[in-house]
This record gives sequence, C-alpha cells and structure tokens, in this order.
Amino acid sequence: SSPHLVQVRERIRINGQPISKDLFNKYFWLVYNRLEETKDPAHASMPAYFRFLTIMAFHVFLQEKVDLAVVEVGIGGTYDCTNIIRAPVVCGVSSLGIDHTSILGDTMEKIAWQKGGIFKPGVPAFTVAQPERPLEVLRERAQERKCPLYLCPELDDFEEGCQALELGLAGAHQRCNAALALQLARTWLQRRGCQGLGELKEGPPSTELLGGPVPLAPAFQLTDAMIQGLRDTEWLGRTQVLSHGPVTWYLDGAHTTSSIQACVRWFRQAALNQDKPHDGSEVRVLLFNATGDRDTAALLKLLVPCHFDYAVFCPNFTEVSVANNADQQNFNVTLENALTRCLENQRTWTRLLEEKVGQDPWLPSPLRVGGLLQPAPARGSLLLVPPAPRPLNSPALVFPCLAQALRWVAQGRDPQLAAPTASGAHPHPAASSGAVLLREAAAVRVLVTGSLHLVGGALRLLDPALSQ
Repeated sequence: SSPHLVQVRERIRINGQPISKDLFNKYFWLVYNRLEETKDPAHASMPAYFRFLTIMAFHVFLQEKVDLAVVEVGIGGTYDCTNIIRAPVVCGVSSLGIDHTSILGDTMEKIAWQKGGIFKPGVPAFTVAQPERPLEVLRERAQERKCPLYLCPELDDFEEGCQALELGLAGAHQRCNAALALQLARTWLQRRGCQGLGELKEGPPSTELLGGPVPLAPAFQLTDAMIQGLRDTEWLGRTQVLSHGPVTWYLDGAHTTSSIQACVRWFRQAALNQDKPHDGSEVRVLLFNATGDRDTAALLKLLVPCHFDYAVFCPNFTEVSVANNADQQNFNVTLENALTRCLENQRTWTRLLEEKVGQDPWLPSPLRVGGLLQPAPARGSLLLVPPAPRPLNSPALVFPCLAQALRWVAQGRDPQLAAPTASGAHPHPAASSGAVLLREAAAVRVLVTGSLHLVGGALRLLDPALSQ
C-alpha cells in the first residue's frame, strides 16, 4: 500500500505487520544490487522510488512464500507499475474521486478508464456504487477485457437476519469499503475451496454485461471471522482519534473533494456532537496542508462549515531540518515551495471566511481594518447578530514545520509535545492571543487533514511508538 505514514516499511506488510528493519534491509540491498548488476549500460538508470519499492514488495512476497498478496495500485491502474499481475484472483475498484488529474485526466470518466485498466480476462472484478457515466466506463472496460464485473450490494443487505455490523473504521463511507472487502475476501476463499462461506442470499447474477447495467453481486451470510475482521480493522491516519488530555487530535488523510466531504461528516459527528465542556470553552483548530496538483481552494471551502477558531498551515516536514528523518523527506519539494503553498492556503482561507461573512444576511458587509475583519458600524452601535457558535474571523497562521505547528496548538498541554519556545513564536498577533485561549480552553479539538503525508508526520510526533 502507499503512501506510508511514518516509516517506509509500512508499505510492505506480512500478516498485518510492517516487515522488520532487518528484513527490509536484507531485501532492499538484494534487489538493489541485482538491478545494479544487470541494468542495460546504454540506459543506465535505476527504477524510481515507487517502482523500486513495488519490485521489492513482489520479491519479498515471493521469497517469504505468502499465501495471498493484496496489492494496492499507486496511481490510476492502467499504467501503474503494480499492473503487471497477469492473473490475479480478483480485482476491486473502490469509490472514484478526482485526484492526480495531471496523470489520470480531469474527469471522472477519464479516471474510471484508468482504473478499469486492472481488469483481466476471466478474472472477476467488483466495484461499489459510482456515478452513472463513470460506472458505464468501467462496464465498457470490463467488456473489452472479457472481465465479469459486479456491483457490490450495500452493507445493509448483509445485515438482514443478523445484528448490525460493527466497523472498526469510523465514517459512513467505510460501509461501502467494507462491502467491497467482503466480496473480495469471499472470492479468494471460494478459490481456495474453503467450506462454510455462508449461504448466498439470492441466485447468482448473470455475468452478461452487454448493453445492460452492471449486475449486482449477491449478498451472503457472513462468517464469524468476517464479522470480527470488520470490527477489528484498524487503519492509522484514517478517521483516527487520539485523546491526549484536554487536546483531542482527529486525524484523517483525506485529500480529494469526496474524501474531504466524508472527513467533514465524520469530524462533525465525532467532535462537534461531543458534550460541550461544563467548565469552560472549547477551541477548534484546523491543521491543513495539501500536495501535488490538488485544488486546495475547493478542499478548504468544504472545511469552512466546521467553524474552526484557528486554521494552521504548515508543510509536511516534521522539523525544519529533516536530516534525521529520511523516511519523511520528499526530495521533489523544497521548503521554500512548500511554504509558498502554505501562504497561499492562508490567503484562501481568509478570503473564504470573508465571503462567508459577506453572505450572512445578519451581518453587514465586512470592512478590512489592518488586515483583520471588522464589522461595519451599521445599524447603530448595536450589531444584530444571532448568537454565533464560534468567532467569525478565525485567524489563519503559517508555521515552517509540523513540530512548531503542533507545539503551538497544544501549548504544552499534550504530554507528547514540548511547550512552544519563545524563539519559535509566530509573529502573527493571533499567535499570542490564540495561545492564551488554547491554554485556558477546557477542550481543544484539532482536525489534521489534507494530506496523508501531513497526517503521517503528525502521527510520528504524537505517537513516538510508531517510529520504533
């Protein structure tokens, strides 16, 4: 799977555990040296990072004689370097979203075409509910490749006659991921000739795709192992909550419009519906960064309704100096580029909040005074505002690295993080006034999102055990 959050070894797991440092070291050099010895002298270049790790993963799985390898494509499918498996047991396509547009295309249909590239002749494939046109493209790709494609039934269909299924992963969007996982697992178990897979709940659908919609796969009775598997699933950095005293961190690596929408639904449910502290205030903070060719303005706009008191932007570097942390160093991005992007995000956030205030019929148009929002002196000295749940002019701050951003947010109240030093103080006036609020609040709720790399860096600092 990719990307990794804290350590590169997370990408290659056996029985759910990242391979050991010794095993990683052994296979890395074995593969590296073999490639070095046999490469074509005329075109003497080694495979790029992701490609090298893919080759290494296949080698590890073969050498360690695993029974089953679950391989997640890197980007797209058709031209992805994972797509060299000629006869997989089964293929799955989860919910499509707009991402990596410079490589995959800028419409859902183009992206669906790329994803359908993993279909193989005679190998069953499953997908979840998709918009009509992209689903049509998947159907056409399956037809071209003589691949029987099925639509997964809703998770509710598996619950009939048994109690509601409990999922280890929070968020409504995980229900369709779970339905897909069940179909993929059952196909593999069937291939292995396993008995007691649970009765199908209806007749098997036709594999005929010509001219018709994608047939619905039958739901089936779940085994105890499947029920337990869904309940015990953990996936770091996805809808993850870390409670550190008064500071609660909500971590989600969402980085597309559809995943940010799902993240907002989850966060509002998980954080905003919590009982308000009896003995004081609650402060909400957004910690955000996005990478690549993503439309950050569109992502930030979706986060405005969460009513954050502060929005904090920083690059994905854990420290300004990343020399001691090679696993989280991106050699394609300079600190200067990353900070420029953070400053653009800061401006975008401020603009989005100004527009929001301007659209509110209770509020007069805002006037800019010294760069901060000030209400216009309309309707006499009394300003008619409904009791706003949060301040309407959330300050936006930029920090040069994650460690400084997290320390400022936590203000020494998270035992994993040192208090911010005076030298690392932010020149923005909001930083000092915010520090007081954050130190005195009964509860600080922080949503970290926009990039899996950002979430990984935050996890590295908030849960040092992950770096072992």
